[in-house]
Parts: sequence; C-alpha cells; structure tokens
Amino acid sequence: MPFGKGREPRALGELLDIAAADMGWTAELDQARLISEWHRFVGEAMAAHTQVVEIRNGVLMVQCDSTTWATELRRLRGEILTRILDEYPEVGVNELKFRAPGAPSWRHGPRRVQGRGPRDTYG
Repeated sequence: MPFGKGREPRALGELLDIAAADMGWTAELDQARLISEWHRFVGEAMAAHTQVVEIRNGVLMVQCDSTTWATELRRLRGEILTRILDEYPEVGVNELKFRAPGAPSWRHGPRRVQGRGPRDTYG
C-alpha cells in the first residue's frame, strides 16, 4: 500500500544516516567529519599552521608548519584528545602525534628495513 503506515516522507539527511549505519560507514564518516572540523578542536590560529595527515590504528597524525606549533600542540595533547573523544567516540582515536617539518625522508610506507638505506649505493 503506497500510503500505509511507515511510508511518511523523511528528510534526506535522515535517510543517509540510516544507510550509512546499515553499510557500516559511520566510523569512516566520523573520521572525515573530524578532519574537516579540525579547526574547532585547536582553534583557527593553530589550524592555519597544521594539517591532519591521516588517522590510522587509532593514531591521529598532524603535520605542523614549524617546530613551535608542534611543541605547542604536544603541550595541549590531552585537552585536544579529550575534546575529540567527547564529540567523536566512534572514531577510535586514542593517540595524537604532531610532526614538525624536517629533512626529507627516504622512508615510504609503514614497513622499514634496517641498514643505511639508499646511501649504500653511492659507494
């Protein structure tokens, strides 16, 4: 019956939330929201000098413009993490890491082999 009970019109956002929950996408969507709302957790001034790089294995990795900003964010780590956990408990972030700019790295990917690396080929 097209006009039976339970067939009332619903808002599109509500339907998308239901579909995301059915597909198991809520954690990924919350991660995307957290990244896009990073400025709310650290403030506009710090957000202008930082960028969320990734969320992997419960670690939120943030690249900073300078060592000063990285040091300041490390000092505020506990407060920022508490605010994130209050608003997005489903994301599963349990650690924050702040990277300062540095020399270029030869490392690519999560695995690493011990040794001198690419310098070995130079003689």
